[in-house]
Amino acid sequence: MQPADELFRSLVHFIHFSLVTAGRTMIELKDLKFLIVVNFLWTFSRGDPEVTCVFNSSCLLPCQFQVGSDPLIHWILMRGTANIYVHSYYENQDQLGNQDQLFKGRTSMFKDQISRGNASLLLRGVKVQDEGRYKCYTSTTGGNKESFISLKTETPVSEVSISQEGNRITCSSEGIYPEPELTWSTSPPSNMELQDRPRVQQTEEQLYSISSSLMVSDRDPDLSYSCTVRTQRNQRNQRTATLNNPASVDGSETEATIPCSSSDVPVSNFTWRFNHSQIILTKTEGETSSRVSEEWRKHVEEVSESGSLTLKDLSSTHEGVYTCEARNKEETIISNIFLRISEGSSVWKVVLGVIGVIGVIAAAVFVIKKKQLLCFKQKPNSSGYTPTNTNGAS
Repeated sequence: MQPADELFRSLVHFIHFSLVTAGRTMIELKDLKFLIVVNFLWTFSRGDPEVTCVFNSSCLLPCQFQVGSDPLIHWILMRGTANIYVHSYYENQDQLGNQDQLFKGRTSMFKDQISRGNASLLLRGVKVQDEGRYKCYTSTTGGNKESFISLKTETPVSEVSISQEGNRITCSSEGIYPEPELTWSTSPPSNMELQDRPRVQQTEEQLYSISSSLMVSDRDPDLSYSCTVRTQRNQRNQRTATLNNPASVDGSETEATIPCSSSDVPVSNFTWRFNHSQIILTKTEGETSSRVSEEWRKHVEEVSESGSLTLKDLSSTHEGVYTCEARNKEETIISNIFLRISEGSSVWKVVLGVIGVIGVIAAAVFVIKKKQLLCFKQKPNSSGYTPTNTNGAS
């Protein structure tokens, strides 16, 4: 004898199957309300399996059933008391007449595997609105089955931006789901107040953006500021952006090397900028070499694996702030380094130039004087004869 709950479920499945195959004939089910509620609570109490789908990607909702002939499959999104038809299959083909507009053109089944008991649904272009509890109802000559699965949508934190204007440091990120949170920290740790209420907004697609700003003091010039953004549902899904304390290096017109970051964290992507605007070069993961802008090609001598930049053939116009933005999968590190161009080499050039000019002038004066002397010796005097050497006359 079957257990009571199995009998209840079989009765409900039989009635549901009869409704579908008979053209969904309207009948009264008041006497079965109690049984349906009991069956629902029994199923829900077990806990549904969950599948997490990335926003705007494809996602698989698994469902298996007992192999049999004349398979009938309904995928239904359960929203309170409403049943939203997602996808239906019977009579050996898709039946999408009752498909909800939300799922138009975004669902498909693996028809070559249905005969093997695979009723899994492929959902494309996942939206936040797709979240919820899904029911997979299957019916064959071998019996009926219901299984449930909970779909959750996630948009991971992909990028965190951090910048400074004056004494204000701003951190922001966007395109996140579910609602994110943002925290600040410093290196080395400090006692300064880092509490700023983040501003959270939501787009029409129900994705979140978050931003926060700090006012920093000139009394702590050696601090590096970090901001971390994570989702409340998945604490492991986080990214950190760090703004290193400003530094300076000395270089000459011949050569100057600027370090990218003092962090030991390996980087896979980095970008160098001059005075916050001009892009010097970029390097992304998988590239064997950096892409150098045309304007800086004659000045870039070398780029190390850690991102350090070596420049050559510089002038005073290349003195300024160099920004390195280094990135990996978990962190973005921004370093601002002021490059001072040593004037020693310029002074020597000036000195050598002056010496050269003086040498040329001295040589010219010598030649002129020599010519004047020759002319004086060869010029006739007033008596009409040229002086002769009288040395040795008696």
